[in-house]
Amino acid sequence: MIGIIVFPGTNCEFDVQGAYRELGRDTTIVAHHERDLDDYEAVVIPGGFSYGDYLRTGAIARFSPIMESVIRYAGAGGKVLGICNGFQVLTEAGLLPGALQRNVGLSFICGEVTVRVEQTNSILTCGMTVGEELSLPINHFEGNYTADADTLERLETQGQVVLRYVQNPNGSANDIAGIANVEGNVVGLMPHPERAGLGFGLTDQAKAMLESLLMPRGSRATQSA
Repeated sequence: MIGIIVFPGTNCEFDVQGAYRELGRDTTIVAHHERDLDDYEAVVIPGGFSYGDYLRTGAIARFSPIMESVIRYAGAGGKVLGICNGFQVLTEAGLLPGALQRNVGLSFICGEVTVRVEQTNSILTCGMTVGEELSLPINHFEGNYTADADTLERLETQGQVVLRYVQNPNGSANDIAGIANVEGNVVGLMPHPERAGLGFGLTDQAKAMLESLLMPRGSRATQSA
């Protein structure tokens, strides 16, 4: 069972639910005020505008009761995936380094981008191949990943950059589209794999990415450079 966490303002929970239903997986919606995540094989924080994106994207959601449980769940090795606004929440909660700021040009971006798989040592990419490229939708105003120089160097040397834009749409440092924690069990990305296929069925590559989340941890592919 996959738990899909919903805050006031979340609007992509049914996209995630529909994608995993297509893959034959059961999901349940987990409200922001709940606290128990023990029964879930993975947790997804979907996109949207949690708490209206007041203050900063993800800044208020970080203090919801459920996030205490997410932090404990991740610390115990649980699989946590944050998509778009979910990525922003994970950085605000300190589960992933860096932050997401406004896109270069201060424009809301809605379209498709090509991303390249950089590492297969994460819960999102363990079923994929290093160097593989795939087309994914994007839909954000604050997707410009930023971090200080030391953090960016650590992300690169420790193999934590899991997805990179082939053509950078938002000014993200080092063309970063998605990162993982050191252990690989927490991943955030700005593109939306659950929307790939534009409602006509998931693409094969999107299926491989979303199914990676449900692979046994012991079966993860060896990190590749």
